[in-house]
Amino acid sequence: MEPILESVILHLVRPEDLNHHGTLFAGQMAKWLVEAGFITASRLCGKPQDVVCVQVNEMNFKKPVNSGDIIELISRVAYLGATSITVNSEVHRRGDKGALISNMATFVTVDGKNKPYKHGFSLTEEYISKNKGIYEAAVKIRTRGNAGF
Repeated sequence: MEPILESVILHLVRPEDLNHHGTLFAGQMAKWLVEAGFITASRLCGKPQDVVCVQVNEMNFKKPVNSGDIIELISRVAYLGATSITVNSEVHRRGDKGALISNMATFVTVDGKNKPYKHGFSLTEEYISKNKGIYEAAVKIRTRGNAGF
C-alpha cells in the first residue's frame, strides 16, 4: 500500500474563532495547523497513539482570515528523520492566490513508554523533487537545531 503523505481539512471560520481585531485568532489557527500536521503524520505511520508533536515552527500570516471564510488546510510530509516526521501545512481560501498562512511542525513516533522509535518510512526522490521547496525548508529547520529527531 502506498504511504499517505498528504491531508486536506476544511474549516469554517466562526465568530468565536476571531481575535479583538475581528480576524482569525492566531492561537486558533495554531491549534488547527498542529491538528492537521498530526493527522498527516498519523496517517503516514498508521498509529495515532504513537505520534507526538515536539516542535512548531514558523506560523506566517500573509493575509487576514475573516469570519465566514471557508479555509482549506493542506498538510504534506516535508521531511522524514529516523524517528521524526516534519509536516508543512498551508492555509488556502478560494479566490486567493497562494497560501494565506504557512507552518512547519515536527512530530516523533514514540512507544508506550514515550521512547522514540524508528518509524521505517522514507521519501522517494520523486516526492522530494516534486516538493523541493518544503523539503529544503524542513532541512533548514533541522540544521538550526534539534537534528536528533
